[in-house]
Amino acid sequence: MKKVFQGFVNLALLFALCVPAFSQPSSKSVETFVIDNFDTEQEWTWNVNASRFIAEGYPKYGYFDGMPNSLKPLRRDGDPDPKVFGVQVAYNRKGDNWFEVYPTQDGEPYEIPLIGSVDHFDFWVWGANYLYFLEILVRDANGRVYVLPAGNLAFNGWKNVIVSIPGWLTQHSRLRSGPETMFFVGFRIRSDSSEFVDDFTIYFDNVKYISNSLSFIYDGYELRDTDFGNAETGSSASSGSSSNSSGSSDSEAK
Repeated sequence: MKKVFQGFVNLALLFALCVPAFSQPSSKSVETFVIDNFDTEQEWTWNVNASRFIAEGYPKYGYFDGMPNSLKPLRRDGDPDPKVFGVQVAYNRKGDNWFEVYPTQDGEPYEIPLIGSVDHFDFWVWGANYLYFLEILVRDANGRVYVLPAGNLAFNGWKNVIVSIPGWLTQHSRLRSGPETMFFVGFRIRSDSSEFVDDFTIYFDNVKYISNSLSFIYDGYELRDTDFGNAETGSSASSGSSSNSSGSSDSEAK
């Protein structure tokens, strides 16, 4: 009995060793992808949209010199001058005021496709010690936009913010023709209903995300987008049935 059990163990080990390494995606292929550090030009630019009680002449936004002190040791000779993206807003009254910071391409809102299965967002934000609330907007692989809370901005200066992606959020469509990724839509900033709204400023830098880039790659993944445009076309079941019916009639007539 003991020898039989040992034989099963040896067989199981042999099977495990014979399974091709590429047949299962790696759970450890974690990479960092930079959405924008604002130091160089990207495929997209950034725009700001504000709610109805925005004061005349606002929002104001643009690229400014600067970076968090914690990132300065990472700079290398020859790197471009560090920039951050800043926004200034003012509203005509207190209340549920908000504005959104989002990427655009060719003058239209652009949702950035995210590679792999995203574990969390990681970015730097500059707060002016106002009780405003920061949110990240993402679109899942089913087309729904979700709001991910990123905390409040009641602090002075730069802060590193990390926002985890909930496991229930669908990042890859189960359909072959469905979206392969989740999308970054933008940031939304909301004021507390009792907070001052006459002069608010915020900056962003080094916006990135950490992702398992191979989590959705499987053996045969390259066949997912095969073009069947020049493939052979077979007869349909209905046409086949019609042919058989007429054949039977001819036989009976004879």
